[in-house]
Amino acid sequence: GVDIRPFPNNWDLAKRLGTQRENPDNWEKNTVMNQLHLLTPNSSRIIIDCGSGDFFYEVNVRLHQELLYRNIPHDFISRPGVHNWEYWANAIKYQALFFNDYFDAGKASSSPSANTHRGRR
Repeated sequence: GVDIRPFPNNWDLAKRLGTQRENPDNWEKNTVMNQLHLLTPNSSRIIIDCGSGDFFYEVNVRLHQELLYRNIPHDFISRPGVHNWEYWANAIKYQALFFNDYFDAGKASSSPSANTHRGRR
C-alpha cells in the first residue's frame, strides 16, 4: 500500500514498525505518501491501477491527487473491481502496454540514429 497508516492491524506492520500509537514517527516515515518530496518530476514513469472497490482505492486516489499537486507525471487507472485476480488479470493487459511503451521509448532514445553528434561539424 502507498499509505500504510489506515491499516495499523494488517500485514504484521506493528511487529515491524512498532504500534502506530507508540511509534507514530516510524509509521510516518515508512509510508510512500510521505516520500513523494524525494521524487523528481519526469525522472520515473509511474502507473497506478486500482479497482474502485479495492480496499486500497482511497489511498491510491490520494496518491494520485498528491502527484497532480506536485506536478509529477503519472498514469492513474481506475475501473470497477476489487483487490483480486479477476481485476489483475484484466489490468495486466494495460500495464503491459504501459511498460512496453516505456521500454520502446528507451530503445529509441538509445539507438544511434536518435543520438545527436554534439561538437562535430
